[in-house]
Amino acid sequence: MIRSFVLAGAITVIAGIAHAEEPIVGNWKTAAGDTAVIASCGGSYCVTLKTGKYAGRKIGTLAGTGGSYAGEITDPAAEKTYSGSGKVSGNSLRMQGCVMKILCKSQTWTRL
Repeated sequence: MIRSFVLAGAITVIAGIAHAEEPIVGNWKTAAGDTAVIASCGGSYCVTLKTGKYAGRKIGTLAGTGGSYAGEITDPAAEKTYSGSGKVSGNSLRMQGCVMKILCKSQTWTRL
């Protein structure tokens, strides 16, 4: 009986680790003060604004694991899409968008 209990506990821990969400998933306060939601979507992560002038607009798609992500980011005001990246460090997300990988802008978002 003790052996069954230990085995069941080990399986539960392993299943929990396997289903743990990536650090990028969640609600983030952007540099402009809007709320962006990053959620899993089709093998990558979609970035959608939930508040502000562009609420409801998808502004990016990133792929990656372990806190480092790359993909595309859209500036909703300019309606231009750039190669982008995101790096999670604690409760901060450093987002960067680049044109031809040489002209880059970055901003830091905070987890809500």
